Amino acid sequence: MQRRRFTIEFKQQVIHEAKEVGNAAQVARRHNINSKMLNRWMERAEHTDWKTTDSSAKAISVYSPSPQEFQALEGENKQLKEILGEKDLEIAVLRDLLKKQNPAYRTKLK
Repeated sequence: MQRRRFTIEFKQQVIHEAKEVGNAAQVARRHNINSKMLNRWMERAEHTDWKTTDSSAKAISVYSPSPQEFQALEGENKQLKEILGEKDLEIAVLRDLLKKQNPAYRTKLK
């Protein structure tokens, strides 16, 4: 069986068609190529698109908070952790009380 070589233009056309249709297997059958090969082409195209994208466009898609926003988020995170710790402690105390009052619940509360 002889190996077929496809041009870059053909690959890009098939990838574009597969993205439009949303069914890569159907497009692969239409062009008489293996669906796994088309999926591999699509994965590689996504990676190369990211590499060739302008850095200003990447900056828009990647969010990084300012130092003030970061400090506010850290403060909120700390506050939520404290609340969660208090709730865990409250639950543990209530379970201990329940076990002392009714020993039958010891096996059920684990």
